[in-house]
Amino acid sequence: MEDNELILLLKQSDKDAFTALYKKYWRQVYNFSRLYLTGKDAAEEVVQEVFIKIWESRDFMRQEDNFKGLLFIITRNLIFNQHRKSLNEDFYKMTVISAMESSYDIEEEIEAKNLSDYIDLLINELPPRRREIFNLSRKENKSYKEIAELLHISEKTVENQISEALKYLRKNISMLALFL
Repeated sequence: MEDNELILLLKQSDKDAFTALYKKYWRQVYNFSRLYLTGKDAAEEVVQEVFIKIWESRDFMRQEDNFKGLLFIITRNLIFNQHRKSLNEDFYKMTVISAMESSYDIEEEIEAKNLSDYIDLLINELPPRRREIFNLSRKENKSYKEIAELLHISEKTVENQISEALKYLRKNISMLALFL
């Protein structure tokens, strides 16, 4: 049965249609979650939450909606929400928001916030010393020379660490773009 037919039945609270959609897509949701979550349990929890949200929002679904796209958006938001609790506001959130056009809608604002949270997550994944150097440069606006003096390292080391951090961020942000 096609997705649009299953969505129509789902809107009528048909549990068999829900089960069919679950069986058809749970693995894709799980695999996508595993890209960003380290634990199997966390990914399984996201799968459960995604399908709970699908069931709870079935009345608002349209038969012509792209179901796979909806699954991706819900999954992505749940993953970001898990990390949002532990992340602090910083320079990147302000940069992402200010870079947006003045006439943006709510969806773009949410996407910018999610991207900013994702950047925070990536920064937290950097090795501790690289993260410290990167934060001194980007959050505290210290020069390479100031950082080198503060940490008793060479300016070249600071430059290399910043360069590696930026490469890591660019690589992972471009990987995210493949899923959008």
